[in-house]
Amino acid sequence: MSRGGRIPGDAVALVPIAVEASRRGAREVLRYWRHLEASQVTEKARNDLVTEADRGSERAILSFLAEADPGCSILAEESGLTGIEKADTDLWIVDPLDGTTNFVHGFPHFAVSVAVARGGALLAGAIYDPVKEDLFTAVAGGGASWNGRPCSVSSRPALEGAFLATGFPFRAHRLLDPYLAIFRDVFLRSKAIRRAGAAALDLAYTAAGLFDGFFEFQLSPWDIAAGALMVLEAGGVVTDMDGGGQFLKSGDVLCGPPGVHRELLGVVASHSRAWHGSS
Repeated sequence: MSRGGRIPGDAVALVPIAVEASRRGAREVLRYWRHLEASQVTEKARNDLVTEADRGSERAILSFLAEADPGCSILAEESGLTGIEKADTDLWIVDPLDGTTNFVHGFPHFAVSVAVARGGALLAGAIYDPVKEDLFTAVAGGGASWNGRPCSVSSRPALEGAFLATGFPFRAHRLLDPYLAIFRDVFLRSKAIRRAGAAALDLAYTAAGLFDGFFEFQLSPWDIAAGALMVLEAGGVVTDMDGGGQFLKSGDVLCGPPGVHRELLGVVASHSRAWHGSS
């Protein structure tokens, strides 16, 4: 799934739906912000948390989308696929709370991410950070925006001096050694690397030019979809770790302005035998 092909004329009309969905989810999230009780937090897998805030946000978003886009299908983090994905219908891709661990610990860096695709092409997306009141949007063929103003990836031409974001492969410990080898090489060539714990915001910040690039292994489609479209529409390059377009399928994503992306991809390629052997 990627941006590409013939862009439907109604893509622009999907942006307000994505924005409203993200805001409705965020209202539910804020009800629990710094008021979570231990009984409202459970562990889906080791170090992979879900809270009543996640569930409440997802219920609000799914209920709204069912009314706003009848006949659509929805792929959401907590409830999976609702409906039947068809080439001519909308598929909404929903992360009701990206950065749940941050949220649980009271660290103010998380967001709600909503994207829509049709026929394998990403059409529109919104990422909303309700603490900072930052809203990022994108529409295929129509650019990306940050709080209503057009945004673009940075002008950084190479890794030298780059300010980057990443995420640790916490769901795939088998990738830790090759990841750390890649991290080391990138760290030695760049200015700094941040790991803030919310991939959707890492992608949005890359689209807005705050970060010069981002790379992470083993994400889920809902972590990536809206932010990937934003980076693409902001003039950046988004690929998997092999340089292809299967990042939503593989969960491995690498992005940035063309020069930074090219050099990041070169670093990853130099370790490809190690991480391919671990996957």
